[in-house]
Amino acid sequence: MDELAERFEAERGRLRGLAHRMLGSATEADDAVQEAWLRLSRARGVDNVAAWLTTVVARVCLDALRSRKARREDPVELLPEPAADADPAGEVELADSVGRALLVVLDALGPAERVAFVLHDLFAVPFDRIAPVLDRTPVAAKKLASRARHRVRGTSPLPATDLARHRRVVDAFLTAARGGDLDELLTVLAPDVVRRADAAALPVGASLEVRGARAVADETQVFGKRAHFAEPALIDGFVGVVVAPRGRLTLALLVTIEGERVAGYDVIADPARLAALRITLVTAAPPRPEPAPAG
Repeated sequence: MDELAERFEAERGRLRGLAHRMLGSATEADDAVQEAWLRLSRARGVDNVAAWLTTVVARVCLDALRSRKARREDPVELLPEPAADADPAGEVELADSVGRALLVVLDALGPAERVAFVLHDLFAVPFDRIAPVLDRTPVAAKKLASRARHRVRGTSPLPATDLARHRRVVDAFLTAARGGDLDELLTVLAPDVVRRADAAALPVGASLEVRGARAVADETQVFGKRAHFAEPALIDGFVGVVVAPRGRLTLALLVTIEGERVAGYDVIADPARLAALRITLVTAAPPRPEPAPAG
């Protein structure tokens, strides 16, 4: 049993990453991994522990996703508005290891699509091993992953050079917002920039529209803590921003770019408006898969 526990611990990090991408919730991911350990501790004759655990975690996650869909529950933990002095270190780590935009996009997939995509495209599990998890043929599993891939990877009407420029400007805006750097904000904002927002995104009494670089920059310094939970994403085909603590979409910014500056942005917070947006990943390249366990 000690040897089995050591082999499980060697896989825990990878399994947690797998479950986190499938479920979008760190707490649920830990529960799924713990369930896999309980099943392993009762199993006999497991030759390839890594592959066996991958299958079990995937099945547990698939069941959780199906149950969640049937109950129509929110897919991730609800979070309060981050406090002004909140330490964003955990969120930064999440963005680096998983990516809030990816979690937002994955949440739009059906359970089987999500499991097939995560296993194949993110963890390089072959379709002949994905098929039994989904109770499908390998060909059907491949079709599910392909359909999910098309929904995850965004396309834009912009030429590649313009798309890259827009991404560069949005990145600069987010960097300045996270740092609260007034000079950098004024550099990236057009002089006549306009910020519009849904009432739900603002404190009571705040103006729904703010005009001018200095006014928008000053406001961004005050509310800039949200930028720690933000990532670029394609929104309806154009580079924008999703604000998603722990992968839960709370705000979307529709950004207008002119030249090398932000000419305006709309802050979407109304649930119905958020649900109507098509959010995909900015990059057209597939996420680099993690190596699947042999067997």
